[in-house]
Amino acid sequence: MDVYFCDPSSPWQRGTNENTNGLLRQYFPKGSCLSNYSQKQLDEVANHLNNRPRKTLGFLTPARRLEQMLQ
Repeated sequence: MDVYFCDPSSPWQRGTNENTNGLLRQYFPKGSCLSNYSQKQLDEVANHLNNRPRKTLGFLTPARRLEQMLQ
């Protein structure tokens, strides 16, 4: 597995990460304190996002791609 390190303050170097941040904002407004949410709520959001197909993964879900990598 390749690991990539971005330069600080360079969001254009990590486009897929910025996209995921945008997806998280659908559930948690910017500046939200995550301690205000139950673990169950956080797990539900994580499950939803991990099972959402991603173009960058050839329209596989992150969960399915991880499963493939671990086989």
